[in-house]
Amino acid sequence: MKTLARLVLGLVILDAAVAAPTLASINYDSETYDATLEDLDNLYNYENIPIDQAEIEIATVMPSGNRELLTPPPQPEEVQEEEGEEESTPRLIDGSSPQEPEFTGVLGPHTNEDFPTCLLCTCISTTVYCDDHELDAIPPLPKNTAYFYSRFNRIKKINRNDFASLNDLRRIDMTSNLISEIDEDAFRKLPQLRELVLRDNKIRQLPELPTTLTFIDISNNRLGRKGIKQEAFKDMYDLHHLYLTDNNLDHIPLPLPENLRALHLQNNNILEMHEDTFCNVKNLTYIRKALEDIRLDGNPINLSKTPQAYMCLPRLPIGSLV
Repeated sequence: MKTLARLVLGLVILDAAVAAPTLASINYDSETYDATLEDLDNLYNYENIPIDQAEIEIATVMPSGNRELLTPPPQPEEVQEEEGEEESTPRLIDGSSPQEPEFTGVLGPHTNEDFPTCLLCTCISTTVYCDDHELDAIPPLPKNTAYFYSRFNRIKKINRNDFASLNDLRRIDMTSNLISEIDEDAFRKLPQLRELVLRDNKIRQLPELPTTLTFIDISNNRLGRKGIKQEAFKDMYDLHHLYLTDNNLDHIPLPLPENLRALHLQNNNILEMHEDTFCNVKNLTYIRKALEDIRLDGNPINLSKTPQAYMCLPRLPIGSLV
């Protein structure tokens, strides 16, 4: 039985072998495979092939490890020459030479230390900020300055030429300096000046002020009996706010402009007030509508003694009634 099975299996295998297609024999015998590694250089040597018979092959060639891809570095002598040229003609970032004139008006006039004002301070459009720079004098300002701030410095005096020819100057704020002296003509010739702030200084006497002012703050100074000129505020028709707190004044500076809105005189030495200080005793129908904010607290004055002085006011002054 086993012999019969083996015969059948052998016949099946023989049948399959006869029915299978015959494959063409592949000949791997070529000159390339028979060649040795030493013969490859001669086999692919294209140098002796005529140009008209050579075939162009396009391929990506990997550079060899020892091939120099960069240009050779300059010789030491060339490097020294270039360095010498750079040292002999130094240049700034913008290409200009440092020996050339700098800051030709762009950063404002120069201070006494030959330093442009707008580098010492901060200039934004027509505003100059010189706050907290330990200045002992007002620096020269650009001609178009409209707003000047020099707070928290050590300036002791305002000279007549500090603001000369600044025809556009509208606001001066010199809070918290050491100012004790102001030249008589320091502010008088400023045609556009609107706001003057000199609080927290040592001022004993005010100079002549321009009539264009709308806001004055001379609080916390040393103004006394003669510290303010007679009729100093009479012609200031646009004056709205007058702050004279924390001084040594013994009277209210009269006459006051008609359009005045706020008068702060607290913490002075004012002893008395007249009936016509604010009102017109000859015209009982007169009403002073604008003046709504009067501060007299901190003074040794008894407001209850002069009730007629407030009849024309929209609001009573703040102060002692005893």
